Amino acid sequence: MNLTAKQLKDYFKEIVKMIENEKDYLCELDRKLGDGDHGVTMSIGWQAVNEKLNNELAEEQDCAKISLTVGKTFLSAVGSSVGPLYATGFMRGAKVVKGKTEMNDNDLAEYWIAFAKGIKERGQAEVGDKTMIDTLEPFFISLEKQFAESNDFLPAFSTAVEEAKKGMESTKDIVSKKGRSSRLGERSIGAQDPGATSAYLILSTFLNFVKGQVEVR
Repeated sequence: MNLTAKQLKDYFKEIVKMIENEKDYLCELDRKLGDGDHGVTMSIGWQAVNEKLNNELAEEQDCAKISLTVGKTFLSAVGSSVGPLYATGFMRGAKVVKGKTEMNDNDLAEYWIAFAKGIKERGQAEVGDKTMIDTLEPFFISLEKQFAESNDFLPAFSTAVEEAKKGMESTKDIVSKKGRSSRLGERSIGAQDPGATSAYLILSTFLNFVKGQVEVR
């Protein structure tokens, strides 16, 4: 499958809508572990991205420039720790699709692997710390393995998103070891991590988006 620059922008607009829909849910999750503003923070970041998509990026055809601008814009808009993490992810993804107006199966696999690995590297967290890495590491490990075996992006990505979901859900049973929620200790058990949840939602939104594009053809 191929994803054009326009479709990449359309996908980012789908994230904007999804975050608005899930904003209260993400804040509710965060109230159990942190200061309750994760949904608002994500909304601020993605509304700033939406502004760029509708103006500066409206005619942009370079997938790398689109992803790079999304990352930088999110970072500028969001002061919290999540800003540099997503910025790194989207900027690392941009590097592997430099100069491309369309992304093929190989480009898409490389993009998402670079995205997830970039966030892990920047965040310096491990699986079991109750963070977005509990979602993203199983995702990129699965995507690398599945795509290497099949060279078929959509089924490989679909399986990887299933692993991401399991990782997200596993955070309910983990004691928080990073950030503000780590102060709760054992009391953090039973609450799903909001960062792991929003990371999963961003991946599953892409899966739903590309499935929709394939069905339209």
